[in-house]
Amino acid sequence: MSQGLLAPTPYRLRWAALATLLVAEAMNVLDATIVQVAAPVMHAELGGPDSDIQWFSAAYTLPFAVLLITGGRLGDIAGRKRVFRAGIAGFVLASLCCALAGSAGFLIAARAVQGAAAAMVIPQTIGLIRGMFSGGELAKALGWNGPVVGLAAVCGPALGGLLTHADLLGSSWRAVFLVNLPFGVAVFCAAALLREDRAARRPRLDLAGTALAVVGTSLIVYPLIEGGTGWTWPAFAAGGAVFVLFGLHQRRRARGGHSTLVEPSLFGNRGFPAALASSTLFFAVLNGLTTVVVLQLQIGLHADVRTAGLTLLPWSCGLAVSSWFAGTYLVPRFGQRIMFVGLAVLLAGVLAAIAVYTTGSATAFPWPLLAALAVCGLGLGLFTVPFFTTALHRVRPHEAGSAAGLLNAVQQFGGTLGVALLGSVFFRTLTAGTALDAARDAFWVAAGLLAATTAAAWWMSEPENRRRRSG
Repeated sequence: MSQGLLAPTPYRLRWAALATLLVAEAMNVLDATIVQVAAPVMHAELGGPDSDIQWFSAAYTLPFAVLLITGGRLGDIAGRKRVFRAGIAGFVLASLCCALAGSAGFLIAARAVQGAAAAMVIPQTIGLIRGMFSGGELAKALGWNGPVVGLAAVCGPALGGLLTHADLLGSSWRAVFLVNLPFGVAVFCAAALLREDRAARRPRLDLAGTALAVVGTSLIVYPLIEGGTGWTWPAFAAGGAVFVLFGLHQRRRARGGHSTLVEPSLFGNRGFPAALASSTLFFAVLNGLTTVVVLQLQIGLHADVRTAGLTLLPWSCGLAVSSWFAGTYLVPRFGQRIMFVGLAVLLAGVLAAIAVYTTGSATAFPWPLLAALAVCGLGLGLFTVPFFTTALHRVRPHEAGSAAGLLNAVQQFGGTLGVALLGSVFFRTLTAGTALDAARDAFWVAAGLLAATTAAAWWMSEPENRRRRSG
């Protein structure tokens, strides 16, 4: 339960404050995808190994993922408005540093600071909305959250391509970061409209748990991106061992009555762990495939950045349309079964893209790819709407905050994993073949990840529905 620290906010100011929060969320989520299309252009200008292309995205999403829950705890302790404004200030300054970067290493470091700042901003928004609204107004306000965040996520690649291609005042790829400055400053100033809000009972930070989460994820992601070394498998094993230590640490803190990053009771049944696995695998496919499409176009065909961004437009449009249709008509009638329809449609789109890459010309734009990407987008939207409802369905009230934070965290981690894994498959095949071969192999790996996603989604679904499908 949270406590507002100021008098009730007038109606119009509440909705202006909501708009401020939504712009902040959109800005932070947008930065997770807007760089994907511009990354090859950044690499061409700044130089460095090919793996830097993956790091331009992963350096943002990795700290974003592992610090999300800690960012939420900071809001509970210090006040959500205060942490929100600090996060926005850090995000704007880091965006400026990204835009001014003169080397790939500096850009990657600034992207990591951006991701850490985003992890301070995003967890505060729901708490601040709950502090300003109640009853029917609260439901209406929260209803805006999903569409705005979803629209920002799907528009990122196209916007990144258009901004980079426009080359405003010679800014090239730097425009994808400079665009954050006016919006960020406006959000920082408008945040004065927000009511301060914090948890009635302040938790303590679990710094040791946060450190273990950072080390564990880094040990898994880093060798995936860099690859080709003798310590890759030992690093994976060390990462797994660190996560075991993390789990033991969380259980010990819970038994001692201390605050934990993760509510251990969430793992009391297999439904929620299966949901975490499903989310990780699914978002690995989503982020990884968009990266591969862009790499094939810009490295293989030497397509300009605008072409790469617009090529992903059918993907984004399919996702937007099917999300709306699933939420409005399909899920209310058929429930979680729509998840499996979505995965089947997505797999069909992936197989169609493999056929395009297998039969396409290495010197011509693969026009049939647009139809395949549209089918992929339709499958993505059909899956995501019922997935989050199903994942949180059996979560008890006292577990809801931890469950939502953990799902958001593994979503970002899955995206990082997908960029690392599918990007590495692409570059490894590219050393001995064409960009078409590289894209085809990466899409085959994605098909395997979708099969694993289907198995995990089956385990997370309600028992009676599992019996109905198996019977």
